Amino acid sequence: MITKKQMQDLAKKHGTPLFIVDHDEIRKNYATFKKHLPRVQAYYAVKCEPMAEIVKTLYKAGASFDVASMPEFMIVHEYIKNMPNKKRLAWIWDKIIYANPIKPNETLKELDQYRPLVTFDNLEEIHKIKKYAPHAGLCLRIRVANTGAVVELSSKFGASPGEAVDLILEAVKQGLGVEGLSFHVGSQTTNFENYVQAINLAADIFKEAKERGYDKMNLLDIGGGFPAPYDSSVKPFKELAKIINAELERLFPDPKIEILAEPGRFMIATAGTSVVRINGKTVRDGKTCYYVDDGAYHTYSGIIFDHQHCHLYSFRKGKKTENCAVFGPTCDALDVISTAMPLPTDLQLGELLYSTNMGAYSHASSTWFNGFPPAKVIHVNR
Repeated sequence: MITKKQMQDLAKKHGTPLFIVDHDEIRKNYATFKKHLPRVQAYYAVKCEPMAEIVKTLYKAGASFDVASMPEFMIVHEYIKNMPNKKRLAWIWDKIIYANPIKPNETLKELDQYRPLVTFDNLEEIHKIKKYAPHAGLCLRIRVANTGAVVELSSKFGASPGEAVDLILEAVKQGLGVEGLSFHVGSQTTNFENYVQAINLAADIFKEAKERGYDKMNLLDIGGGFPAPYDSSVKPFKELAKIINAELERLFPDPKIEILAEPGRFMIATAGTSVVRINGKTVRDGKTCYYVDDGAYHTYSGIIFDHQHCHLYSFRKGKKTENCAVFGPTCDALDVISTAMPLPTDLQLGELLYSTNMGAYSHASSTWFNGFPPAKVIHVNR
């Protein structure tokens, strides 16, 4: 991870607000994932931070990719576009999953030439895929428990277990190939039992499909949700990996069944650092308030969209530390980073603050609201 001096030097050189991406950290996280889940093919969830530079680093490291829109697909495709056509299509089939269960007709038409693996979870989507992307391979997303996840996803996507095999057989009837199942236990999942229940449910559906005459499913996508170590309350990844490995070995021992996963946050949360400058200071109702040049409409957008609790740190110790309010640069009262951030009360205008573990769902959802541009992005250790 980059040092505080490096942060200060970069801020001096490039100005603020600054969003620093450390590619050594990305490579380390990918290696950690592969070490503890050796059977699982990691498909980086591009939506988490869809920067071409991040995709390039993971591409070089051997990662696969989970995309959910054509622009995301094309970010990945840029690195394989010059392959011979047969090799390129084989790479797409093996290394990309289009994991958005609902796709516009126009997207399906564009996707069909690439013959990718796509997810679905309802009858209407089968009809759409049959009409507009008949060369795609299908993966049925099932609804599973999201208990304890910071971001719940099951209310929006996933077929109920009771209708799963009916949907699989209908897709086959339509002449489509169903390759397997996928699920998502919710983002930043701290309840590891969700994975146990989901893998058991998937095994039951595999069994039912086989009993009803369909035995051609050969993959299981266990989704994302792998928690980033935001604080000490997050249990170590290796504990979760041990549980997942045991369930996969017990329920999916056949090595011909390919296991996929869609880590996003786990891959890049610790790789991102935000550096901001104090532009204003006052005392309101007895509380020190700092106004900085980044906020909830920009790098700290995860506070709103991702239920994040972002921490700001000073580069120096002060005479007195209290819970201070920290506001973003826009005129909206919603633009609040925190109303109780432990900071020195004697910080001056122009001084810098920083936040670590900011890589996931932060700059990706930055806006230009109120005329303020997103933070400048600096990539280090590429």
